[in-house]
Amino acid sequence: MYSPRITSKFRATIVVVALVGGLVACSDGEQSADTTEAATTTTARPKPATTTTTEQSTTTTAAPTTTAAESTTTVEPATTTTLPAVPIYPLTGVENPDPVIAARPALVVKIDNAPAARPQTGFNAADIVYEEIINDNFTRFAMVFQSQGSNPVGPIRSGRLQDVDLFTAYNRPLFAWSGGNGTVTNAINNSELINIGPNRAAVYFRSKDRKAPHNLYSNTDALWTYTPLYAAPATQQFSYRKGFTAAAGVPSAGAAIALDSIDVRWDWNAELGLYLRTMEKKPHMDGAGGQVSTNNVVILAMTYLPGISGSPDAQTIGSGEAFVLTGGNYIHATWSRADKNTPFTLTADDGSLVLLQPGRTFVELPRINNTLVLPAG
Repeated sequence: MYSPRITSKFRATIVVVALVGGLVACSDGEQSADTTEAATTTTARPKPATTTTTEQSTTTTAAPTTTAAESTTTVEPATTTTLPAVPIYPLTGVENPDPVIAARPALVVKIDNAPAARPQTGFNAADIVYEEIINDNFTRFAMVFQSQGSNPVGPIRSGRLQDVDLFTAYNRPLFAWSGGNGTVTNAINNSELINIGPNRAAVYFRSKDRKAPHNLYSNTDALWTYTPLYAAPATQQFSYRKGFTAAAGVPSAGAAIALDSIDVRWDWNAELGLYLRTMEKKPHMDGAGGQVSTNNVVILAMTYLPGISGSPDAQTIGSGEAFVLTGGNYIHATWSRADKNTPFTLTADDGSLVLLQPGRTFVELPRINNTLVLPAG
């Protein structure tokens, strides 16, 4: 049994179970052949007659013929029908999408998490949300929209160098942010992220109920109007379970995570079928109403290297430890990425691919040894 490493900040037991792989059986068709043997008839030769006058006696014997009709058996090959895959929204795995919406690009919006920025708006409308550590021991969010939107969304803040590696895999996503220093701005402009910050899209506004810089907002419908012709449909990031397939793993009540100075807890609510977020020991609320929630929590333990302006830089290419909460269960896994163009692959300890519940996903990026999985209550 595996026990994830934790800091002295947490004391609990982490439960892990190995997943069981499936077997696939196949059958070969057989063909039969009929064999026909020819019948054979033998006739004896008669003795010659003896007289005074000898005449040659001739006896003609017709050879009997037996004809056997050849029998043929025809075996038709078996026909296998493969049904076409059911279309899904690429960032949620939800089936039968609106084809126009499903084809639009991902929209990444950088969101403030300073105390003066709370509550933020848009969490429960985003398909995927990331939380990354930045300078001053705070965190910043990236809400990724595709299947639905939020009006308004914000407050919106600046980007970081780690955003290029993290979001390039979305296939030319729109990138909404308040801007950045010269180094970060050049990195964004020279990447495959499509910069639609305030200097390029006139769809941002300042809220009067907060002080700058924690009051910059926009709305996703307006941001999508700045989609260029060369933008591409979003690329699927995770694999999902089909139908009502039960989640793998072992029952778990959730997880507690330390992201430098920000303490986070996710608790499974079986009645709602959702994980609910607590931050700094208080329910984390969405400005649009309700507690921040999600169908899946994917925790990827990260190595952070020193970055520019004192902001740490998550190393999201390579591999590391992962903790997956889905459907009330916990799966211990490994995350891996070959390059920035490739989505994360989640592999369970038994070698199987981790499958998420179709729906929304929240991705946490804590430092190594700062995750505590909670046992089932």
